[in-house]
Amino acid sequence: MNSGEFDLEQLENLSKKIRKQIVTMVFNSKSSHVGSALSIVEVLVTLYFNILKIETNIESYNNRTDRDRFILSKAHGSSALYAILAERGFFPLEYLKKYYTNDGILPGHLDRVSIPGIEFSAGALGHGFSAAIGMAISNKQSQNSGRIFVLIGDGECNEGSIWEGIMLAAHLKLDNLTAIVDYNKIQSFGRTNDVINQEPIGDKWKSFGWDVIEVDGHNFNELIDAFSAQHKKPKVIISHSVKGKGISFMEDKLEWHYKSPDNEQLTKALEELEKK
Repeated sequence: MNSGEFDLEQLENLSKKIRKQIVTMVFNSKSSHVGSALSIVEVLVTLYFNILKIETNIESYNNRTDRDRFILSKAHGSSALYAILAERGFFPLEYLKKYYTNDGILPGHLDRVSIPGIEFSAGALGHGFSAAIGMAISNKQSQNSGRIFVLIGDGECNEGSIWEGIMLAAHLKLDNLTAIVDYNKIQSFGRTNDVINQEPIGDKWKSFGWDVIEVDGHNFNELIDAFSAQHKKPKVIISHSVKGKGISFMEDKLEWHYKSPDNEQLTKALEELEKK
């Protein structure tokens, strides 16, 4: 049931492959949020190939109620999760060609009935985090050993439901819950801390009763150590990341929250990734 342990070279190669798939999917669909997807690649690769206790046989997956569950609350980064699930064997890779298209298979925001492996339909920011807390409460009450992991955006932390959930999870001592903040420091209308200053973000979570670990969100050693660290409280991993990571002209640029690459940009992006 374990994801297995991949070495650093395997993880790096997977990340490069996932990034190629993301930019190609967004190009084909002429959609947006490529920067938001690229910033979470290492987190998702670490979870799905080293941390989560899951099976990819669909019948076994559904029957194992004690499986670990991952919720992507910032569901506009869906292309990254779809690419990961395809690589993990949840569905055929050719489904990625049907991302966010007319008569497609993979919607732009997550729908749990669209394909296997999606634990919760998400899109409205803050809702996935609340659902993850509910799952963690349910597992506690039923003595289910499955762990809950939920990834939220830094801009998503502007939502009041996030902070209500943070308070509740700490109050209930949900040590089966791990949150990840994708702290790429850009949200839809500008720099995250120019819109609403969240610093010191780690101290804020800590003051609410969480265990806090801050990491380089693109460093596999730091991510593996953070996910593996034992905790008796709910845990949050503050993942310092770069929007558009891996493609020079997309990195740390607000416009790639919205733009899709044209033919020339796609070619350049794929060439850059191939050289890494």
